[in-house]
Amino acid sequence: MKGNNDFLSRKKRELGVELNEVQRKAVLQTEGPLLLLAAPGSGKTTTMIMRIGYMIEEKGADPSRIKAVTFSRASARDMRDRFARFFPALPPVDFSTIHSLAFEIARERLWRDGTSYQIIEGRTEEEENGEALGEEGLPLHKRIILRNLFKRVNGENITDDQLEELTTFISYAKNRMIPEADWDSVKTDVTNAGDIAREYETFKRTGHAKRLIDFDDMLTIAEEALERDAAMLAKYQRRYDYVLTDESQDTSMVQHAIVEKLVRGHRNLCVVADDDQSIYSWRGAEPSYLLNFKESYPKAAILFMEQNYRSDGGIVEAANQFIKRNKNRYPKNMFTKNGTGDKPKFKRVSDYRKQAKYLVKRLQREEKLSETAVLFRNNASSIVLMNEFDRAGIPFYMKDADNRFFSHWVVEDVLNFMRMTFTDRRADLLERIHLKLNGYISKHQMAVLKEIDNNESVFDNLLRFVKLHDYQTKPIADAKETFQGMRGMPPKQAIAVIRGRLGYEKALEKMCERLGFRKEYLIGILNTLEEIADGLESMEDFAARLKYLETLLRTAKGRRGQNAVTFSTFHSAKGLEFDRVYMVDLIDGIIPSSEDAKYVGPHKKDGGTGEQPLMEEAVRLFYVGMTRARHHLELISYSKRDGEETAESSFMEAMRDIVEPEKRAAEAKAVVAKRLAAAGSGRQAGDGGARGPGGSGNAAGEEGVRRWAGSAGGGSSARRLKASLAPGVPTVTTTEGRPGGSGAQGSGAQGSGRGRDSASASSGSRGGGVLRDRTQLKAGLSVHHRVFGPGIIAKVAGDGIEILFGETNMKSLSVAMCLDKGLLEPID
Repeated sequence: MKGNNDFLSRKKRELGVELNEVQRKAVLQTEGPLLLLAAPGSGKTTTMIMRIGYMIEEKGADPSRIKAVTFSRASARDMRDRFARFFPALPPVDFSTIHSLAFEIARERLWRDGTSYQIIEGRTEEEENGEALGEEGLPLHKRIILRNLFKRVNGENITDDQLEELTTFISYAKNRMIPEADWDSVKTDVTNAGDIAREYETFKRTGHAKRLIDFDDMLTIAEEALERDAAMLAKYQRRYDYVLTDESQDTSMVQHAIVEKLVRGHRNLCVVADDDQSIYSWRGAEPSYLLNFKESYPKAAILFMEQNYRSDGGIVEAANQFIKRNKNRYPKNMFTKNGTGDKPKFKRVSDYRKQAKYLVKRLQREEKLSETAVLFRNNASSIVLMNEFDRAGIPFYMKDADNRFFSHWVVEDVLNFMRMTFTDRRADLLERIHLKLNGYISKHQMAVLKEIDNNESVFDNLLRFVKLHDYQTKPIADAKETFQGMRGMPPKQAIAVIRGRLGYEKALEKMCERLGFRKEYLIGILNTLEEIADGLESMEDFAARLKYLETLLRTAKGRRGQNAVTFSTFHSAKGLEFDRVYMVDLIDGIIPSSEDAKYVGPHKKDGGTGEQPLMEEAVRLFYVGMTRARHHLELISYSKRDGEETAESSFMEAMRDIVEPEKRAAEAKAVVAKRLAAAGSGRQAGDGGARGPGGSGNAAGEEGVRRWAGSAGGGSSARRLKASLAPGVPTVTTTEGRPGGSGAQGSGAQGSGRGRDSASASSGSRGGGVLRDRTQLKAGLSVHHRVFGPGIIAKVAGDGIEILFGETNMKSLSVAMCLDKGLLEPID
């Protein structure tokens, strides 16, 4: 023990590093399996580095026989540099990504088999040398191969969105180790994805002189080699005495399988992870490996690093309460000894267009921009921000420089519509948009038109020389007139005409129905284009602005480390921290999305259902965003977009309940009272709600709220209802690894849901059947929600419905989800 204390004391003097009790345990417990659950900002990297140094300096471990594996090259580089700073006299330790380790094993397996290979993903050496060419002279690259296979199987070109989903589908299936025969059971919107994926695998194995491998193959080949080749397995098991894995919540099933095989002999495995930050299910990662860690390693120790050194108390407490909404997690209580600081702030602007302007106004006078981040769920959000910040002269760094927006086919369609206003004599231009234009021009009619070469209007040629149906004549003549009328029109107005009068938006809606595209995403691109066009005088200016922004996007990626605001998705922000964080676009439909309420990956493996709810992952993603902030966290939403009302994110509503409980209670009562009064003197709430002489509808509404919430036993049903709405009970309950057995004891213990039936029974009888028609949803209607129990509808707007449960719990839900799933029944 003295040697242990000497090491820790020496490092405190040399480095100024003082570990807390749990961190010290993690450093000193070097033998056997250990799961180290590290909350955001808990000093996990420092703890890992100190642990490795302790093993070498005090335990005599050979540095070359220690393997530290992490999720990204940046993380591996950071750990390598930090180890060199902490222990400059020690030999280097092998820090690498899991892909690097797997590739080493896969490369040896292929060499043993006498198989030459070629990497077809990323920027390959063969591409740079001009050697990576297939039979048609095209580069042998994963994306190009998949494009060709999609066209061969489906008879049409693949869009960038479909290609992204197809590559994700393949990666998911392989990382989850799903047999090829079962790939069709994995959910995707890409037509014939399973067939294309199987053809892709066959082509890689047999379609070229060399074995073609992508990044996922590095993992699967390595896992198969260790599974089937006892000699190779023994070799790599002998190589390392200790294995540490960082960011293990992001590790897929095949990656876990590789690590498990390597440590099978000695089981000296340290897994550092946070199940509350598992946000990559689409890559095959999920927290179940961590939650079931003791099943794989029965003698494992579990330590909880719950102290947050990053954020102020107001942020830590709010985030800690928010994540407890999830059920599938270890019970943890994140805390901090930092000052209380400010609680999270809330901002709801009146319109989407004002969101970016609000941020510009907030940050224009900010001097230390590098300590500010604007976070969002989807990359598409960055385009409007980039446009507004550039106009205001505020520098920004783009963490996710994804320029696919500017090459998206919707953007190209809009530009082609605009090009038609300058000349309607080019059949090639019309060919690119004829299926998305009023007039219903068929491919055969288009082919006939292209044979006509008289330098006349394509619309005149259609009307004079091409056989048309009667219903086509007027739309085609109208289209000619519309295009002519658009000449000289400001671009924002032109886009509105394209969307409406020329029929482009309706065409997009039909494509979404036919091909499974996400309508919200495509309409969002049109909305973004209108934002960019705002204030520009001509369509030429608009086209030039798009080119400029595309160049600016690439330039912004190079501003890392400069005094610039960081734009990032929630996913890419993980591991980063800032003094000030603004989370934007916090509306239902974005976070959580409609997909988050569904199930994904309905494959079956090892006897399980394979169904993983995405809503908990969306909660974790929101939690990751919040915990990036040190001192200032602001959550931003908007009331309307393009004239349509939007529902504030239910996550933001939950945060308001956590941060402002008294204010929320008062708001909820006032809102429902007002709605009940407007709906007719609160009749739904009980007899006491009727107007009497001298009474008012508002008072009746308030009385109705009190009677409904406190009926049957002086508020007992309200208390039972609150119990049913408490944070979920964690699936794993343990107090192991906490100082004095404290920490998460009892966290979420009241969330069992008991009393729901009695609560609903005491609040009125249910009748009239499940609500399926939107017209049935009226403000003031008393309803019973299948999960949340009895409530009163406060507001219905767009796809959003606000329902007050209990006296204070106002929830924003999706109308479509409530109706489709049959979640609501009226209460008589």
